[in-house]
Amino acid sequence: MPRRQPQSPRTDRIELRAYPAEKALLLRAAAIERLDLATFVMRAALPEAQNVIAAAERVALTERDSSRVLELLENPPPPSPRLLAAAKQRLWFI
Repeated sequence: MPRRQPQSPRTDRIELRAYPAEKALLLRAAAIERLDLATFVMRAALPEAQNVIAAAERVALTERDSSRVLELLENPPPPSPRLLAAAKQRLWFI
């Protein structure tokens, strides 16, 4: 979870709609933990958000694919004519 920065208080708002039973459940759990509702929800939601982002940004490669990527990094193919043309259009100094 990101570290809280005491010098910059939370100022952004998030609005949630909940059924009365859901809100009651969250309020009860927050009270048991001696937290306000916002802190309780943020404490639960932030780690899950980080997990979702980490999973989306992670690429799992097979051993064969990993070897191919490393081979291409060590011995890249020459640029294609289309790539060279695109680079010349984008970069005036080529």
